[in-house]
Amino acid sequence: MTAHKVTFSHYDTADYLQTEDDIAAYLEAVMEENDPSLLAAALGDIARARNMSQLAKEVGMSREGLYKALSGEGNPAFSTISKVVTALGLRLTVEPLARPHAGG
Repeated sequence: MTAHKVTFSHYDTADYLQTEDDIAAYLEAVMEENDPSLLAAALGDIARARNMSQLAKEVGMSREGLYKALSGEGNPAFSTISKVVTALGLRLTVEPLARPHAGG
């Protein structure tokens, strides 16, 4: 029997974030996880789908610094996350968690 070599193409989420609806759905799913490093990495995906260099200028960071901050490995300050979200034309929102009513 001959072994067949299987090859895979490189997957990059940024390749699939083509519309505002794509981006909104992706961020909504990421926010469900409540994981700050995942949020940073997702913003990095969105930034790569757009123009990372332009975004870095708008945020006031170097391109390399922004890549690192949004890698999922970095630990960006909330102010950086806020600037990136705004520069991407997005808004983070907060809503209460659904909780059952206690007693009564």
